[in-house]
Amino acid sequence: MENFERQRARLMSIAYRMLGSRNDAEDVLQDAYVRWHQADTASLQNTEAWLVTIVTRLSIDRLRQAKAEREYYVGQWLPEPWVAEHAPPAEGPIEMANDLSIAFLMLLERLAPEERAAFLLKEVFDFDYEEISETMGKSMAACRQIIHRARQRVKQRPRFEVSRQAHLTLLGKFIEATRSGDRERLKALFAEDVTLTGDGGGKVPSVLEPLHGADRVVRLYYAIHRNLGGRMDFRIAEINNIPGIIRHVDGKLESATSFVTDGMRILDIYVIRNPDKLKSVTNQPSRPS
Repeated sequence: MENFERQRARLMSIAYRMLGSRNDAEDVLQDAYVRWHQADTASLQNTEAWLVTIVTRLSIDRLRQAKAEREYYVGQWLPEPWVAEHAPPAEGPIEMANDLSIAFLMLLERLAPEERAAFLLKEVFDFDYEEISETMGKSMAACRQIIHRARQRVKQRPRFEVSRQAHLTLLGKFIEATRSGDRERLKALFAEDVTLTGDGGGKVPSVLEPLHGADRVVRLYYAIHRNLGGRMDFRIAEINNIPGIIRHVDGKLESATSFVTDGMRILDIYVIRNPDKLKSVTNQPSRPS
């Protein structure tokens, strides 16, 4: 029990990045604990490696199942947000920029389950190829090929070094412009090719397909202002380790929004409205605005 608990944060970091779901990650850890409890732990030479292997393989199996289930998902699927101070940390000296962000998790959705596992172990958690080989149950040559293929498939916008203060300042301007419904102020905040992706899960209204272009995104936020006006309350909170916005309507939690920015303009917006994915979001985010 004690050895398992010492590894829990690291194991959760792997499972959540694999699955994009806190509930699924918790289920994987519970299954791993049962196997740990049933195993002859006294004979294990490396407890951490054994637990990482079990959690990785359970996550691969669960992700295969989840991908099949998402074939029937209504609209766009986005990861479950991890809000405030309890987000699982990145580990290891080699970290990808924003390796817990909603945007990064969405990039990982392009990968097959085994590709995702190998890629994360190498690029985020800094495992060497021998460790990855043992964890995946594949040869080092095969793991190198899998990771190389994954790197080719995970293409990002150019990365920008954005200070926390610049990010917060931009969010403040966005909140003010959304409250006022000022189209010109809104448009000035967006890149021309900005994309907005929403996830209502078929349970609440949301855009079913991503919106592309500043004009379309401005029209959406202007319509939100017209319909909701002063009923909205915005709070800045840490969403997957990056400042984002929690929105309440009539005092009820309505959405969690994550942003990608170059520090001057908003490049991508991810709006999570599915109430099942908001259950774990605190009603008192860290920074009111």
